[in-house]
Amino acid sequence: MGNTKSLAVFENKEVRRYYDEVTETWYFSVVDIVAALTDSINPTDYLKKLRKRDPELGAYLGTNCPQVEMLTNGKNRKTLGGTVQDILRLIQSIPSPKAEPFKKWLAKVGYERMQEIADPAQGLDRARENWQKLGRSEKWIQQRMTGQETRNKLTDYWKQADIKEEDEFALLTNIIHQEWTGLTVKKHKDLKGLKTQHLRDHMTEAELIFTALAELSTRQIAESEKAKGLQENAKASKKGGSVAKNARKELEAKTGKSVVTGENFLPPGKEKKQIESKRKKR
Repeated sequence: MGNTKSLAVFENKEVRRYYDEVTETWYFSVVDIVAALTDSINPTDYLKKLRKRDPELGAYLGTNCPQVEMLTNGKNRKTLGGTVQDILRLIQSIPSPKAEPFKKWLAKVGYERMQEIADPAQGLDRARENWQKLGRSEKWIQQRMTGQETRNKLTDYWKQADIKEEDEFALLTNIIHQEWTGLTVKKHKDLKGLKTQHLRDHMTEAELIFTALAELSTRQIAESEKAKGLQENAKASKKGGSVAKNARKELEAKTGKSVVTGENFLPPGKEKKQIESKRKKR
């Protein structure tokens, strides 16, 4: 399989997807599809009940939908993925007024992917458009895209340094993140009230900047030390994260404000209220 992973957006709902470059096939997260169509607060549980209620659907998904690597809670994990055909079968079992618009959305996603293969710049333009639709400012979008470029350069180095793309990428990322924030990726997501959402898509501008500083520092330190393998790159990751940590502490001392926050871009609701409640208790 290929390794193109990205997010698509349907009616302000993020849908994880994976593009297999060998077969030229999109795989969409089945759980995210359920969330987008039902607005369920627990789409995983909804899907389990749906498969029990509709044995034919359960058998179909089990036979046709592979476990595909997608970003889950800050790490690449196997999750149930379905092709357009599989998703259309799923839609038949979900009574939702969003079914027809979703079919059109799936067709549009496939067409856009063909355009991006011919002209990769269109992918960047669409990412910008998606963030604009989600209400992000131009300044935030620019910082998010700059941070992604910094991240890509770091992962390119890791690939050359004999780091395994799956679990070891996630492990090193967590070392960097915990060093500069004082929180694991999961605890940072918990602070923001996130579940399946991508942490970086809910960072403040300052959090994005310090994340980029930590990853830039990690890469440059690893390059200067010619770090190879997991152990050496783990040390470089801790040093890189420490650079951003020291900068964060200095800024916080001068402003009196915490860089790492529970702020997010979630729609107003239960998650946001929980965060506000936590803040009042501190």
